[in-house]
Amino acid sequence: MEVRSENNIQQVRSDKFPSQALHRTRLRVWFFRVCSSILLWTCLVHVVAVAELWHPRLLTRFTGGVSRITRPPPDFQHSLHAPPHSAPPRNYTSNGFLKVSCNGGLNQMRAAICDMVTVARLLNLTLVVPELDKKSFWADPSDFEDIFDVRHFIDSLRDEVRIIRRLPKRFSRKYGFEAFEMPPVSWSNEKYYLEQILPLFSKHKVVHFNRTDARLANNGIPLDLQKLRCRVNFQGLKFTPQIETLGNKLVHILQEKGPFVALHLRYEMDMLAFSGCTHGCTVEEAEELKRLRYAYPWWREKEIVSEERRQQGFCPLTPEETTLILQALGFDKETQIYIASGEIYGSERRLAPLRAAFPRIVKKETLLDPSELQQFQNHSSQMAALDFMVSVASNTFIPTYDGNMAKVVEGHRRYHGFKKSILPDRKKLVELLDLHQNGTLPWNDFALIVRQTHEKRMGQPFHRRVIPDKPKEEHYFYANPQECLCDGTKCEAPGESSNATMTVSEQL
Repeated sequence: MEVRSENNIQQVRSDKFPSQALHRTRLRVWFFRVCSSILLWTCLVHVVAVAELWHPRLLTRFTGGVSRITRPPPDFQHSLHAPPHSAPPRNYTSNGFLKVSCNGGLNQMRAAICDMVTVARLLNLTLVVPELDKKSFWADPSDFEDIFDVRHFIDSLRDEVRIIRRLPKRFSRKYGFEAFEMPPVSWSNEKYYLEQILPLFSKHKVVHFNRTDARLANNGIPLDLQKLRCRVNFQGLKFTPQIETLGNKLVHILQEKGPFVALHLRYEMDMLAFSGCTHGCTVEEAEELKRLRYAYPWWREKEIVSEERRQQGFCPLTPEETTLILQALGFDKETQIYIASGEIYGSERRLAPLRAAFPRIVKKETLLDPSELQQFQNHSSQMAALDFMVSVASNTFIPTYDGNMAKVVEGHRRYHGFKKSILPDRKKLVELLDLHQNGTLPWNDFALIVRQTHEKRMGQPFHRRVIPDKPKEEHYFYANPQECLCDGTKCEAPGESSNATMTVSEQL
């Protein structure tokens, strides 16, 4: 009777409060579903993390479709399309992990990344996504993924080398592990890496290259490795969608106004301090640049005689010198000139002669709304990436100094069909400029000699110069990657090109 009474009471309660009972049931079901969802998502996150660490392409077919939909397709492509996503990853037993810290500016680091991928391929290593320089003059805090599309970098090279975003946890300092650190010897060939570097991985498992600039030779490298360097440079290193979108916008704005020249005016404080070039500067400016050079211990050469350096052709052209050279080459007031550089030393005061001769001078800061550049402010490498895109796309490219930016842009323009690049012979030009400015060489003669001097310096095909035992004096691989440009022996030597005698007006 007591059981029956209890059941009756429960029945009465249920009949009396049916909505409350239903509500409690729904809450239990909802709570169960939430807990299950949290558990499932937690498991999925862990699976993705492990997949990213060991097999970066495991979930690409799911994530790749989203990126293709949301990423705006650039109209101007400075790199080739990636190989089909179905390309299988290269199957090899990794000999260890290669960690690299790049040093220098954007294009010095770009070339170093290409070299390090090639070294990892040669030695059958797993490459960790490179760290970028944050301690140099520019103090740019950008990481690799802030400049380059890291997913594209990993995926587009997966059939050559395994690349991971970070080392496995067991190789972290948190667990007491210390990687073996060293800078590889500069301008080294295949033999050095196979005989001296590869054995280090058997002992240490992880080797950290703490400097990467010019650590692979220009010449004497097997053809397949040279072509891999090109593949990384022209295909694997793609800028982020944000950089590409804004770079494409800059190019379109310029192209709508007609042909344009990209002038890489390397008259910036860091270059002048590093090179010791003070021609045209005030006494106070020269002292400021000297103090800056001494402030950086890795800028080894301290005592520099500026005029001697200039006469040897080792100084960037000044804005005033550049004005005369452009006029001598035949450019007029109607020429649209994009200045691809950072802040010019001396600012508008030094730019005044150039602007007076060429009123259609523009920069990214004058073409874009300040809000569009805000995300790139204080990130010199990201700003340099925008200039890089415009320089590669320009009708004519003219660098006033043959630094890393000039060389890598030159190489890209060669790769994209030997686009016109006027490469100043600074040693010859300084001599001509001094003769003209002291009244010895009349303008017409000056202009004629300048044009004749550069008839064969406009980006035509030529063979890289090889100088045994003097790799620093050889032609730079990334300025002229001839192994990726020529079919057999079809590459012409200097002076053999049918374009060699084209005039400046024809180049435009």
